[in-house]
Amino acid sequence: MSPPILQVALDLVETDRALRIAGEAVAGGADWLEAGTPLIKSEGMAAVTALAKAFPGRTIVADMKTADTGAIEVEMAAKAGAAVVCVLGSADDQVIAEAVRVGAKYGVRIMTDLLNVADPVSRAKELQALGVDIIAVHTGIDQQMTGKNPLEVLTLIKGVVSVPIAVAGGIDAAIGGEAIKLGAEIVIVGGWIVRAADVTGSAREIRKSLDKPAAGSWQPPDQENEIRRIFSQVSAPHVTDSMHRKGAMHGIFPLCLGTKAVGKAVTVQTIGGDWAKPVEAINVADEGDFLVISNDQVTDVAPWGELATLSARNRGITGVVIDGAVRDVDDIRKMNFPLWAKATVPNAGEPKGFGEINAEIRCAGQTVKPGDWIVADESGVVVVPKERAYEVARRALEVKKTEDRIRAEIREGSTLAEVMNLLRWEKR
Repeated sequence: MSPPILQVALDLVETDRALRIAGEAVAGGADWLEAGTPLIKSEGMAAVTALAKAFPGRTIVADMKTADTGAIEVEMAAKAGAAVVCVLGSADDQVIAEAVRVGAKYGVRIMTDLLNVADPVSRAKELQALGVDIIAVHTGIDQQMTGKNPLEVLTLIKGVVSVPIAVAGGIDAAIGGEAIKLGAEIVIVGGWIVRAADVTGSAREIRKSLDKPAAGSWQPPDQENEIRRIFSQVSAPHVTDSMHRKGAMHGIFPLCLGTKAVGKAVTVQTIGGDWAKPVEAINVADEGDFLVISNDQVTDVAPWGELATLSARNRGITGVVIDGAVRDVDDIRKMNFPLWAKATVPNAGEPKGFGEINAEIRCAGQTVKPGDWIVADESGVVVVPKERAYEVARRALEVKKTEDRIRAEIREGSTLAEVMNLLRWEKR
């Protein structure tokens, strides 16, 4: 297959939105249009038929993810207008064989998906022997969130089979171009195109990367730098949405409007306004860290003020949150330093040295451990457990992409209720 094929996975749940986005993707250079599994489950074979009718010059793919009844499901998709039908590579050999036989009967190609196959190399050989037309190397969405991508499996499969290989799972322009260099003939892209505010522009960028892959080898990103980069792009609401509305501190407000801060937590437990440990923690923190201070919710005496803020800023600390009060508000606001607190009060405590640094604490209703990631903006402060930080960052970016796409459709004249199809999904 030359030139490389760009397949766009329309993993939506409404046919009308899928058709609109498909048209924009085709304008950007998409070759094949996939009725994604969510779309098929939501709208049935009518979605496949609608795509086939709207785009008669394009190959329509039905991602059935068939695990049983291969003959029935391939026939359904073929009669609906699909030219390629996706079957799970983990399905029983008889399911695959029946899908291949019915595919030949109706003139459609069978693509088998290696999603979650334990031994992809051996299974790819078996699938080719069973007569499938295309083998898809696929990293699922939840696997992508932990940093996995399909290129490693692609390198193992290429050369083992002679049928065309498709690659899917978290594909952007860089990964797509690398996949072509590694031997993929079909690149399947979902969210990077479908959730973009500018679908045509994103499809065009992918198309360019497939036709003229960049020189040099793609390298996976350094996870810690990637976490910071993504959290700096998204908002605190994006982050809490990605954790199913978890992680948000309660009763905290930003002292300086318009500020945002991201960093790894250096935790401080102090008592009754004692400002010794909060100030000492400035020396413990590294550049880019975020101080999280628990004052046991005491708000009539402040363990933090302008001099501590100046010291923290000079140290390169990105932000401070205090489950308690802060003073010297005017001076801190002149510095425009990212600081969140529960109250303001002029009274300072005494530096007695009670408390500890870098122990697990409770701050504004959330448990915070040293090294947890903090994302804070005008909406509030969110705590991300360090062991899930990369996954949550990736999911938050997907939330942002989804909102970007919805925003674009609203600007084109839709309403939020229409885009979200609220009436259809209301509980009754």
